[in-house]
Amino acid sequence: MIRQRGVALITAILIMALITTLTFGLEWDNSLDLRRTYVSMYREEGIQAAIGAESWVRIILQQDADDSETDHLGEIWASELPVLPLGGPGDSLQGEIYGQIEDLQGRFNINNLVDQQGEVDQASLEQFQRLLIALGIDVRFAGIAADWIDANRDAGFPDGAEDSIYTGILPPYRTANQILSSTSELAALEGIDKATMDALLPHIAALPGRTAINVNTATGPVLQSLDENMSVADVEGLLSEREQSGFADIGNTFSSLVTLDVLNQLEESSSFFQLKVIVRVDTVRITYFSLLERGLQGDVTPILRSLGTT
Repeated sequence: MIRQRGVALITAILIMALITTLTFGLEWDNSLDLRRTYVSMYREEGIQAAIGAESWVRIILQQDADDSETDHLGEIWASELPVLPLGGPGDSLQGEIYGQIEDLQGRFNINNLVDQQGEVDQASLEQFQRLLIALGIDVRFAGIAADWIDANRDAGFPDGAEDSIYTGILPPYRTANQILSSTSELAALEGIDKATMDALLPHIAALPGRTAINVNTATGPVLQSLDENMSVADVEGLLSEREQSGFADIGNTFSSLVTLDVLNQLEESSSFFQLKVIVRVDTVRITYFSLLERGLQGDVTPILRSLGTT
């Protein structure tokens, strides 16, 4: 009788332990599901806030086109977007949004490496080589990048790399043989590493078609890449001359520094801008990128959007 009571007690304890474990398990799963729901909701709210900021920036760029025929770093679009709070004083949900606009035509367009037929453009290749030298990066990456983009499968000499190189990597892959939609694609180049990418990315862009360089917003290394005889002192003088209002006359300024062919390709206005917006909603943080194209009539259209990458 005592033994039966002991067995019944142990059985009851085991049942209670099982029920308790199941209860805690269900509560844990429920809390995870609830958290996932909130995170998904906050993420969607963050994206919508970023798209709202994009609409605001489009108006700024449209107004800028109406007010001025040039683009320089002293204009309102070139200042960082102020930190704005999300949610009112009485709201339990708090957050913030901020960001910046960059003129992508102040960078070297990596897609300029090929012409409309997909053949390597020698002048652009040489400019990219000079940019790499200015940045202290191995110049052979210019030829490797050109081979990645050009339409043929013949490795350039002496610095090219085509399918025969990439198919030997684990996992194997092939060259794109087409223009890039994002500069991040360069991470697939043979031999390139994170340090090289970090040094290169602030000075390059991947824009549709061939584009000119806006010298009013170009980075120092990009200005130095315009001519093989351009010195660091020349670049410092140019940056000082343009200051915050741009060059008064790019023809007079650059005629003694670059060849006539290069001079004819320089601009003082831009069509392509990149918006970077950072949104925090509660504990959720997103980074939103939007490539904006401004047309001849000033209309601004987003042509590429991404989250968390350039």
